[in-house]
Amino acid sequence: MQLTLVLQIIVSLILIILVTLQSKDSSLGASFSSATQSGFHTKRGPEKMIYLATVACSIVFLVLSFLNIAVWK
Repeated sequence: MQLTLVLQIIVSLILIILVTLQSKDSSLGASFSSATQSGFHTKRGPEKMIYLATVACSIVFLVLSFLNIAVWK
């Protein structure tokens, strides 16, 4: 197997874990549950780190996807 394909599989598993770790309170139903909430909220601490790691992993996944397309062509 190619190294880029193995790396893409590993990154995809990490990305799945990071997405499932994200806060459940940010769902669509939570924004309509209380009239006192403004709907905006600042990410702090571990929530911000998980968010930034998710963005970074998604960018790496995208780059690896394009590399795999170029290699398999």
